Amino acid sequence: MGWGDSRGGVGLSAVLISAEELRELLDGGDSRVRLLDVRWALGDPDGPQHYLDGHLPGAVFVDMETELADPASPAKGRHPLPELAHLQKCARSWGVRTDDTVVVYDATGGMAAARAWWLLRWAGVPEVRILDGGLPAWERAGGKVVAGEEPDPEPGTVVLTPGNMPTIDADAAAGWDGVLLDARAGERYRGEVEPVDPRAGHIPGAHSAPTAENLTADGTFKSPAELRSRFAEFGSGPVAVYCGSGVTAAHQVAALASAGIDAALYPGSWSQWSNDPKRPAATGATP
Repeated sequence: MGWGDSRGGVGLSAVLISAEELRELLDGGDSRVRLLDVRWALGDPDGPQHYLDGHLPGAVFVDMETELADPASPAKGRHPLPELAHLQKCARSWGVRTDDTVVVYDATGGMAAARAWWLLRWAGVPEVRILDGGLPAWERAGGKVVAGEEPDPEPGTVVLTPGNMPTIDADAAAGWDGVLLDARAGERYRGEVEPVDPRAGHIPGAHSAPTAENLTADGTFKSPAELRSRFAEFGSGPVAVYCGSGVTAAHQVAALASAGIDAALYPGSWSQWSNDPKRPAATGATP
């Protein structure tokens, strides 16, 4: 899996920032920090209201459905990657400049914010961090939270380029010669429940690796050593990850990266796979 310490892969320092580190940056008056609030969860459409109820000072709300994804379709899945021109327009509307450090956060352990982290890294933004533990960690660290609207930021200047993070498609997932990880909850992997997609089950050959197990009880990421130990159980070889629609799989890619392991994302994920009747669905607890 490309084992090594955080110096070998993308690395912990290239993935996360602690609440204390972020407070130091902001208290020091660093104007190059751009904060993005990415609160979204399956079945919870109230991210904008959560933002208005309380967010980090200066943060811009980012909408998962309209800014971090193209419209859903059976052929592409529930959260297809956005067109690059659209993503660049959105990033500039968030105020992102070429030399900014972008910090993304949510209130669910990074499960949604990691999508913004992955997309911006995929689009060539080098300095993107997930606030480890999100809004709860920020509040535990004594960080200020404000309510209501923020002034529109000055338009950004960032120029995006695609393909800076690896991806695979359905055909590659079907014949993946390595470790294919399913980041959904175990009951969805096993085919016991399927709340949103046409068929239950998983891609044959995939291992169940629920994203929630990347986190500690307080919603922060486990240590790189703990994550390396976790992922080592799935075997060796190139790593690829999918989930329901390519959102929480980005969290898995971030967890792997923090452990020094490079991984490809299958953006269409189960929502695309299960809409294609030619694609087989496996059930049960084994790959």
